Amino acid sequence: MKKLDPRIHAYRADLADERLVHQVEAERYIPGDEAHVHRDSVPLFSQPTFDGELQTEALFGEAVRIFEIRDGWAWGQILTDDYVGYLPLEGLSPGQLKPTHYVSKLRTFIYEEANLKSPPIALISMMSPVAVIGQEGEFSELADKGYVYSSHLSSVLSFDDDFVAVAERFVGTPYLWGGRTSLGLDCSALIQIALQATGEFSRRDSDLQAASLGDLLADSSDISQLKRGDLVFWKGHIGLMINEADLLHSNAHHMAVEIEPLAPAVDRIRNNGGGEITAVRRFGDYKF
Repeated sequence: MKKLDPRIHAYRADLADERLVHQVEAERYIPGDEAHVHRDSVPLFSQPTFDGELQTEALFGEAVRIFEIRDGWAWGQILTDDYVGYLPLEGLSPGQLKPTHYVSKLRTFIYEEANLKSPPIALISMMSPVAVIGQEGEFSELADKGYVYSSHLSSVLSFDDDFVAVAERFVGTPYLWGGRTSLGLDCSALIQIALQATGEFSRRDSDLQAASLGDLLADSSDISQLKRGDLVFWKGHIGLMINEADLLHSNAHHMAVEIEPLAPAVDRIRNNGGGEITAVRRFGDYKF
């Protein structure tokens, strides 16, 4: 039986998603319960403790499938990208929304009332899904709670056409290992969110992205042939070319999303133990 990646398949020795019944061995299989995130964002850990390493974050409104609840923690799966782990139960609500829109700005407030002077009750990030149930002036009323300025939302049927331009909007955002919001995010989350804004699906971690996004270029060592939109991979890191010479990436050297010339970045990463470029992937017919 082929071993499935536990990051994106919900299974343990004692419990597993019933969809995996013929693929993994477990003591019992269950369908899980529907839930969604009602906080600004919710952290996901590999173990049910806040002392562990942050793996990723679930955004406001995102759907989650819960397989177990114990001691204030939910073991579940974020349905946006299938990531599995432990989330604090207090950040989740039963049932799933039927999103009509998503946040298309870097971030926006949810207000208590349809009034810009009303106290904000949440600050939600780009690609957070929301269910709009009505309009009041320049504000959209949400099914879950509160009001959002309508021009900060886009229909779930409408997408940006340039994921590089979306990623560029994050320049200056602090680097956060495991982060996935516009207040702090890591290298692979930056790429994931930017692609998602154009309607492209992306896995969460850079190794999963390196195995699935775009087309693999035959010679990853030749950086003279790169162009806008190419994804450059190292072991555990990913960056995005904004032109033939400059790399955009969220990185721990600057502790922020920055643009810098690729050549010196390659040298620095090598000298700091990050190794050589492992792959370059390109979206063949993607137009920017």
